[in-house]
Amino acid sequence: MKKFLFLTIAIFCFFGISNAQPRPADKTMPAVSPNAPDSYETRYEGGIFGSSAKEKGTLRFDDTNERIVFYRENGKEMFSIPYASLVTVFPDSKQSVPQSGKVIGALPLPGAGLAGLMSKSTKYANLTFDDPDVEAKGTASFRFKDKAMLLTFIGKLGEKANMKARGDAYYRPRNPSIY
Repeated sequence: MKKFLFLTIAIFCFFGISNAQPRPADKTMPAVSPNAPDSYETRYEGGIFGSSAKEKGTLRFDDTNERIVFYRENGKEMFSIPYASLVTVFPDSKQSVPQSGKVIGALPLPGAGLAGLMSKSTKYANLTFDDPDVEAKGTASFRFKDKAMLLTFIGKLGEKANMKARGDAYYRPRNPSIY
């Protein structure tokens, strides 16, 4: 009886694996709302040469000069990235346990370890670009408060920079004549 059960499970597993087919990447352009805002409250996390401090501010689209601009909280421009320099634009998130959960989880009380299960998710927009001033690639990271605004920003930026969609991300295809 055990051999029959093992053989049956093995057959189901074999057919389950052998019939699996890879799914092609979704390259359709997601619809971006025409009412999407032109500025987004965010926090710069790093990645731009010469701008290493984390700072709260606003990302704004400057369509006249075809660039995305980050303004500090006081309204002064900190840096900009031209649309043509963008290589990839993609969302990212990180899960972490807040400090209070770590402290409570370390207490020698029954059930205190469950506090370590508390987690918070942080949403980021990562912009990979070619920096023409220093002839190097860079990745700027911006922290958003919610996922909806993050995806709206990425969709609008990808559209304005004439990039191709792949899932929630956008990329600039390589020049096929070089390869």
